[in-house]
Amino acid sequence: MGILDSLENSPALKSALGQLGAAVLPAVLGEVMGTGSQGGLNAIVAKLEQAGLGEQVKSWIGTGQNLPITADQVRQVLGNETVRQLAAKYNIPVDQISEVLAHQIPVAVDHASPDGKLPHSA
Repeated sequence: MGILDSLENSPALKSALGQLGAAVLPAVLGEVMGTGSQGGLNAIVAKLEQAGLGEQVKSWIGTGQNLPITADQVRQVLGNETVRQLAAKYNIPVDQISEVLAHQIPVAVDHASPDGKLPHSA
């Protein structure tokens, strides 16, 4: 099971996005953290660290509790234009897509690093 597979059935996501949003969530996450324009999981982690969120990233990769990030921080890291494009492409309000990504990026990084480090191919 991939890191995106476990996120698809998250109750928090289904309530945040509704059924349509939950159906497109794997595609959105795939674009942001997969092979999409953002460069993959390692590239997102690097962008987060460069934006001053290294402490949060360390918490997701480590074995302790995951520190949160905000929707504003997601927009800052990904760029407002990228978030708007994703929202338009998947017909999800910008504020909702930012909130969901703020919740799911830490979960995805955590799932991708069960042994305390990211895989090189992430």
